[in-house]
Amino acid sequence: MGISCDKEDTMDEPFIEGKFQGLAKYVITATPIGTSGIADVLLTTDSLGGGTITTAGNGMEQDGSYRYYLTHKGRFFSLLYGQGNPGAVTTYRFTTSGKMVKTTEFQTETVQVFVKVNDELLLIKVPRSGNEVASTYRIDAMKSRIVGRGNINIVQLAANGERAHFTWATQVGEKVYAPYMSIKGCCSDAFGTAYPDSSWVAVFSYPDLKLEKVIRDNRTSYLGAYFTDGLGVTEEGDVYGFSQAAATNGGKVITTRPSAIVRILKGTTEFDQNYFFNVQDISGGHHIASQAYLGHHQFLLMMYEDARAVKGNLKMALADVEKKTFTWITGAPAAITSTSATYNNNTTSEDGKTGYIGLNTANGSWVYKIDIATATATRGLTVNGGKITAITKVEY
Repeated sequence: MGISCDKEDTMDEPFIEGKFQGLAKYVITATPIGTSGIADVLLTTDSLGGGTITTAGNGMEQDGSYRYYLTHKGRFFSLLYGQGNPGAVTTYRFTTSGKMVKTTEFQTETVQVFVKVNDELLLIKVPRSGNEVASTYRIDAMKSRIVGRGNINIVQLAANGERAHFTWATQVGEKVYAPYMSIKGCCSDAFGTAYPDSSWVAVFSYPDLKLEKVIRDNRTSYLGAYFTDGLGVTEEGDVYGFSQAAATNGGKVITTRPSAIVRILKGTTEFDQNYFFNVQDISGGHHIASQAYLGHHQFLLMMYEDARAVKGNLKMALADVEKKTFTWITGAPAAITSTSATYNNNTTSEDGKTGYIGLNTANGSWVYKIDIATATATRGLTVNGGKITAITKVEY
């Protein structure tokens, strides 16, 4: 079970508790090259627009093999993926002088889903085999401690002989929407399925996390992917779902549905049958890899570079989900091997005109600025000595 701290995090250097100074720092996490036992190094910067930053002799080391990150209530959370073992959650804050400091650490089980809901973090441990129960943890973001636990029977949720494996979760109004894939969870093919041509979104109340409904559709495959957020919420409160169309059985892609975007209108708990955006068709056969919302109905799409592929190198596009337009982004490097995590993307400009993303190639890693109006990418900050895993804007 999780172990929590009883005290709210404090440090000798002053914080302005409950208030923001109107300041912000960017935290860039990068996996250093040629090291072991270090998941990432935390680097901080005031700007992403240019210059160079390095992992060599710099930043705050994060132990383990994998770490995942998000920010909430002026805190920066670093979550250790313990690969079956308990995972530490380390909290950092910025002092009034802009110094990043570790404030507290506690443990939960290793989780596969983590999302901001109201003033809390919701963490979900989703077993891929064996145990039929997903464990939930509610974390008070201000105090960095567990304030609630629960269980969800994922075999009962799937109700088809397989198990529901949550790809992510998103706050929608006062509810939590959790899309899931149906997986066998056995037979040396844990992520295989006999149901490749359907989408599901479980709707939970909050904070009690009682299942209220499962929203279903069969025009595309499951939404999101393992550790990949498949939902985006617009300013109007409409929800858009993104499918890679990558469901497999025996290691082979078997879905007959296209990679596409679907919609749930605000105030409804059904897929909008009048809306279907076939991205695979409009892109010339390419599948969506991941998405990040940039505002004003514009989504940054990471697309698999090769048509019909569901793995490999990436390239970028913009999708206007209201107008159903798709535009390839120019100016980015060729053969993008990976990007900064899109699930915690919060680096869009306040005027909604630009966004930033970390791009890794065999030749280096950079932050790129995306001009939304022109669908162009421009190189910004260079990150030396490591592969960018996340870029997070922390307001304090």
